[in-house]
Amino acid sequence: MSLSQGQKIAVIGAGWAGLCAAIEASQAQHRVIVFEASAHLGGRARSVPFTLPNGQQVQLDNGQHILIGAYRQTLALLDRLGLSQAALFHQTPLSLVYPDGQGLRLPDWPSPVDALCGVLRTSAWSWPERWSLLRILLRWQRTGFRCEPHTSVSALCHDMAPRVFESLIEPLCVSALNTPPTAASAQVFLRVLQDSVMGPRGSSHLLLPRCDLGAMVPQPAAAWLSQRGTQILLKHRIKTLRRIEAGWELDGQAFDQVILATSASHACQLLEASAPALAEADRAQLAPWLHHARALQFEPIATVYAWAQGVRLRQPMLALRTQADQAPAQFVFDRGQLDGPEGLLAFVVSASRGTRSELESQVLSQAKTQLGLDLMPVLTLVEKQATFACTPGLIRPSAQILAGLVACGDYVAGPYPATLEGAIRSARHGAALLCRKDR
Repeated sequence: MSLSQGQKIAVIGAGWAGLCAAIEASQAQHRVIVFEASAHLGGRARSVPFTLPNGQQVQLDNGQHILIGAYRQTLALLDRLGLSQAALFHQTPLSLVYPDGQGLRLPDWPSPVDALCGVLRTSAWSWPERWSLLRILLRWQRTGFRCEPHTSVSALCHDMAPRVFESLIEPLCVSALNTPPTAASAQVFLRVLQDSVMGPRGSSHLLLPRCDLGAMVPQPAAAWLSQRGTQILLKHRIKTLRRIEAGWELDGQAFDQVILATSASHACQLLEASAPALAEADRAQLAPWLHHARALQFEPIATVYAWAQGVRLRQPMLALRTQADQAPAQFVFDRGQLDGPEGLLAFVVSASRGTRSELESQVLSQAKTQLGLDLMPVLTLVEKQATFACTPGLIRPSAQILAGLVACGDYVAGPYPATLEGAIRSARHGAALLCRKDR
């Protein structure tokens, strides 16, 4: 089937993936309508208004995000929207430094020389520990950063010095895959490591947002689409999806093609409700997609915002030492050094466990022990299905669902875990499946 210019495409979902897919389709000269069930843009990477204890109005993200220089597709999207990376991010070479000053810092040199130098320079590990890490990195490089698909990160690093694993690999794994190393896919972890450590200069750099997430992509993307005639309908939940001869019908409105950019669970709900009306061949094709999507398990992420007048950390982001049921946060961010206000800290608890109040109490105790700070809790946000559990050998649902119907989102099959980069890559791939002319 050849897709000519000017066809009518529906995008269901206005998160980062949905907005990016709409941009791709619009740029290919198709008529696009975006449907969003909530009143907000951005999906699981959005900002919410809040009032601090001193009365100051701020925008807080529903989860603190970190980007890295290897996120090429995300950075390309920002360029397309005409946004300045220098204005959006505090960019720094990779630094996993703890409050006591110990940790790993990479110089701003070409890769992989920066990683080699950073490991050799660090005083956090003994020389045998440093050599063990370098030996393992070289082994991964020789194997092309590949391993058996059912290998966990812990198994991959079985012969690594314990202190190196605990202070470097574990926080990198949890922050990138949001899955504990014992249950995390080594192959996906190696892919992220390869793109960052072995990529072009700057690939391993940390990009810490200087603005709230809503201002980073959702708002500029919505403005870009609006200027080109694309409708974005908020508070508009699609209830029925029906196959018709010319394409698909959404709540009685006909479209040539549909991009399903919701969460995996919402996608399953809509598709399961639509399945009885499909032809037998379509139901047979849909069944494995639904099976893989339903099989996904999810991990939560909690962000504990805390505040104290005049507080300032030694740098915008610090790593924290974790301990089960006592010190759950892996990182703390000084929002005063990023987008303000001064004194506001964001503690990130990936793969979080326990109730909101328990996490808040544990993090405040952790701040007192490791940072020496008495903080006032401001807001604790828990995204219960923040990411899929990126486990070894996981089979993720494909982008193509049925003819003229594709899925995009960070859970869809691809080389990356559930990150903003994974969502953007999926969106570009899904839109390309519909917009290519050799179908």
